[in-house]
Amino acid sequence: MPMSEFPNLIPAMPEIFLSITIMVLLMVGVFQNSDTVETSVRVNRQILSLSVIALIVTGFLVLSVSGPTITTFNDLFILDPFATFSKILVLIGAALTLYISRSYLELHQMARFEFGVLALCATLGMMMMISANDLMSLYVGLEIQSLSLYVIAAFRRDDLRSTEAGLKYFVLGALASGMLLYGSSLVYGFAGSTSFAVLADTFAQSDGAPAVGVIIGIVFILAGLAFKVSAVPFHMWTPDVYEGAPTPVTAFFAVAPKVAAIALFMRVMVGPFGELDDQWQQIVWLVAIASMVLGSLAAINQTNIKRMMAYSSIGHIGFALIGLCIGNQAGIQSVLVYMGIYVFMTVGTFACILCMRRGDRMVEDISELAGLSKSRPLLALALTIFMFSMAGIPPLAGFFGKLYIFLAAIDAELYGLAIIGVLSSVVGSFYYLRIVKVVYFDEPGDAFDQPIPKSIVTVLVGTTVLVVFFIFYPAPLLDSAAAAAASLIGG
Repeated sequence: MPMSEFPNLIPAMPEIFLSITIMVLLMVGVFQNSDTVETSVRVNRQILSLSVIALIVTGFLVLSVSGPTITTFNDLFILDPFATFSKILVLIGAALTLYISRSYLELHQMARFEFGVLALCATLGMMMMISANDLMSLYVGLEIQSLSLYVIAAFRRDDLRSTEAGLKYFVLGALASGMLLYGSSLVYGFAGSTSFAVLADTFAQSDGAPAVGVIIGIVFILAGLAFKVSAVPFHMWTPDVYEGAPTPVTAFFAVAPKVAAIALFMRVMVGPFGELDDQWQQIVWLVAIASMVLGSLAAINQTNIKRMMAYSSIGHIGFALIGLCIGNQAGIQSVLVYMGIYVFMTVGTFACILCMRRGDRMVEDISELAGLSKSRPLLALALTIFMFSMAGIPPLAGFFGKLYIFLAAIDAELYGLAIIGVLSSVVGSFYYLRIVKVVYFDEPGDAFDQPIPKSIVTVLVGTTVLVVFFIFYPAPLLDSAAAAAASLIGG
């Protein structure tokens, strides 16, 4: 191949580095591992530590190659400020959830090196999804992520709930992938290309309504993407998988894949199908409303805190989709700000959940948080802060996330969405405040185990500080989100 035709590898340097790291860590784990528990624990610690370091290095590489919009690999791969912002959020979420997972894995005899390697594989798929500039590269990235997540969901092989979670996620995920691929094939058949840039130009230059096959293809693509973000009516896997999967896996599911899927959702809808917004906007509008309402109402009766967090995440996705309905730069910026805040709130909440342990048993029932304020006052305070933030109570970061979404909706004259969003947020506050009531006012039960692992303490302190003091210095998140949104809309 002549050098002039050799693809520019610089934009994909973070992904290349992560791919090499995955292969190296896999070989290290295989050749060091043995049948003894002590060796498995030691190797798992090494791989987890190296995985977190690899994610941090990848983040620096993402920042180092960031700049104006660049495409490579025959326009299959795109690097722009939007991709940079989304990748950094994904890497932060993945690194934090891996960092707090070690003590849980060792306590439950799950300390196997494959966990870190699979998490890195999933993260690699997420980064490829975010930089996809073609329906084919989109699908490849999506499958790299999904196949890794199917295995991680069932990582605790001797637990029936974990196995069930992995199987449910696999079956429904395969169905969603098939719908996405079928929609892509319809779009290709009727529009003649899978390239985002070519599709955008084709629809911009066409006169009149697009072909019916294109519209049906978009509907199938929307269905596949809605599954990946746990949006109603494709949410049915979420509560069961969140409850059945090991808690660190649930934390990982709730953070990194959500950010990647929302970023992919925005890139696909605003990019190649941006000119057809009148065809898909009403679908996203209905999905957003359904997700907000169901996420707020269905969580009220939940007694398991992980199931409650599943419905909470469905509601949060509904709020984020309001920004996609708006479809302009302000809407995209509000989604990115919301997801940035969501990452830290959710990681902090799951760090608290990982502290809910008595002996060798994880406590997941909300009623067993009773009296936590008396036995572990600082942990109770941190959990309260995260619950208030998720409820959108000022002056915490979660309030500003919702505020930017609703302001963007009002500016776009989507008053109905804004009103339903506010009402859903008020209803959703009930189950967040119920946890605070149980923690502070119910009769104390048995105290949780002590001490809390240092890794969890570090993450709890860091995320709490960010959530509380976001009001004093929001500029970094707002400015970077604005630049990312401008690159997506302008691109």
